Amino acid sequence: MAAGRGEFFRSFLTGLDQASVWSPPDERRPVRGRGKPSRPGGSGGDKRSNRRPKGLCVSGHDSSWPPLETKAEFPKMKTPSSKENLLERLPHEILIKILSFLDVSSLCCVNHVSKLFNRLANDDVLWSHIYTSEFGSQSWRPKAAVDDVGSDPDRSPGRWKRTYFRSIEAQHLNKWKRQLRDISPCTGLPRQTEWVLKNLNVCWELTVCDSYGREATMEQSKVYFFESSAIVRWSGGSFPLYHHINSIQVHGVRKEPQHSPKDRKPCWRSLISKLDVKTFPGRYVGKDRVLKLMQLNSGFSVGVWRGTSVVAFIMVSLHFHRLVERSLLGSPVCPYSEPVDIPPVDDADPEFGLHGYALHFVLHSTGTEIMSGNFNLLSCRRVHIHHGLVELKVIDRFILSQHRPLSGSIKQTWKIESLEGAVENSCIITLTLLDEFQKPFWCVSAPTCLSRARRNLSSDYSGEQFVIEHREADGQVKMTLVWLKEQKQFFLISLTVYVSVRKINRHFSRTY
Repeated sequence: MAAGRGEFFRSFLTGLDQASVWSPPDERRPVRGRGKPSRPGGSGGDKRSNRRPKGLCVSGHDSSWPPLETKAEFPKMKTPSSKENLLERLPHEILIKILSFLDVSSLCCVNHVSKLFNRLANDDVLWSHIYTSEFGSQSWRPKAAVDDVGSDPDRSPGRWKRTYFRSIEAQHLNKWKRQLRDISPCTGLPRQTEWVLKNLNVCWELTVCDSYGREATMEQSKVYFFESSAIVRWSGGSFPLYHHINSIQVHGVRKEPQHSPKDRKPCWRSLISKLDVKTFPGRYVGKDRVLKLMQLNSGFSVGVWRGTSVVAFIMVSLHFHRLVERSLLGSPVCPYSEPVDIPPVDDADPEFGLHGYALHFVLHSTGTEIMSGNFNLLSCRRVHIHHGLVELKVIDRFILSQHRPLSGSIKQTWKIESLEGAVENSCIITLTLLDEFQKPFWCVSAPTCLSRARRNLSSDYSGEQFVIEHREADGQVKMTLVWLKEQKQFFLISLTVYVSVRKINRHFSRTY
């Protein structure tokens, strides 16, 4: 065993002598390792470092153990005076050639490495090759010479990168916009709205802010699709107390498919609707055995457990008009701005904008459709404009042939896990008013309630009469119903739509 240890130390000292550089006697270098360098005169330092290990016999060397301060230090690696690494010292042409082998996502990551790589990763020549490989060659047309090159937008730095991402975005939008070109002649809305929303994995998130500034965001619990609207419900979340709710927001979110629960990625959120509850408080519309129902503006309904202020669920009714765009193309704080499509001015028609309307009307609850109908050739004369409203009579109470029965009772059904119920005299109206060019002019989807009429509006029926009304800035809806006790059925005997004159003047460029 002793011979083995001697052979080991002999080889170690041989390698140390070959690689060491001894310090001059007048220069003391710091010694690596444990202990401190000895002071001048040989005093100080670690006394154990000068001891020879017992049983160590080294042939061919001085018998005395070398002092610690004379031990050599391994040579230090010298760094170049320039802070640039070897990769950055390469010519820019070679670096661009190297970056050309990266894909778009990797190139965007390299963009944040340094200022040099930021400039190289945005090179127009590099992105022009990427654009050409993705979308093919571009046909160029001769342009007039521009004196100031910097003023030409086509020559601005980074134009090929911007063009590439704009083309990618346009390509993505065209995939689902093609599906929305098939317009239903009855509703004036795309037929495939529901299919596109489901195919794009679009869902809706609710954000509730209380009076203390705390926010709670939750995903949808249930969605009910109808011909021209969708009802979204949120339940089972940590809602604040009803009287503490300050504001409610609804965002459209496109969920990417997740392969595992850890793959959750932040998604773009598009603001659809925002309601200030303190400014526009809700109204009580009815109750059942376990909860009471409150109706708010902007299509919101809130269910509150009876005897408490605990929120059971929140629902919102969303009209299909531009719902895909509103759910995807808005920002988190600003909703999607609908493009203005102003029809041509018709000076030859003195009542342009007052005739040729068509209405698609649906009366429904969360689970069933109560009544649906299409009405054409709606019009109004200038003399019938009163209080800034244009009156469009859809069902006249004096024309019995226009009256129609309802297929079910008027009640708002709800279901939360194992609990379910129905609030009587509450429902949702969804209407789509089309102008004479068959374009959606006024779209509404909102909850409403049934109230008893103060007086009988029609003498043709002996049953009890009720009224349903909806009001907002762009117009009003009034309905009159009669309850036939023997048939146990509601009859709709009057339906009138009032449109704001200001809305008509702005759309048709008129001055009514």
